[in-house]
Amino acid sequence: MRASVVRPARSVHGVGERHGFVPQLAGVAREKGFLAFVGDGQSPWPAVHRLDAARVFRLALERGVGGEAYHAVAEGLSFKLMVEAIGRQVGVPSRSLAPDAAEAHFGALAIWLTGSGTVSSEWTKKVLGWQPKEIGLIQDIDRPEYFA
Repeated sequence: MRASVVRPARSVHGVGERHGFVPQLAGVAREKGFLAFVGDGQSPWPAVHRLDAARVFRLALERGVGGEAYHAVAEGLSFKLMVEAIGRQVGVPSRSLAPDAAEAHFGALAIWLTGSGTVSSEWTKKVLGWQPKEIGLIQDIDRPEYFA
């Protein structure tokens, strides 16, 4: 048995996404009338398109080595850029919050949204021969049909 682990990025995105961080943040934006980032918003946010993530799972099965962890991360962007894109689509402004106000704004999501999401997929790319091919998170969110 060649058991291994594939760790997708925090945001696995694609048109029709209903349960990930992006739709949850859109819900917060609609409820509160604005969407926030913490501090300067530069905390790293890893993302991958769902089709690119699926390729990592397939390649891990076909070429992977047992006992390894593969990272399905196509890009790292700032949390602020993601929040601004969601705000544009939902039609609400974005603004900075002090770290101690994050939990009141985001609720249970705050623990995920205030920490560093730094992760690299360079080793995964090298070992599995994986290269992301799909559009990035911001370009995806900016599509009119993303939240349809």
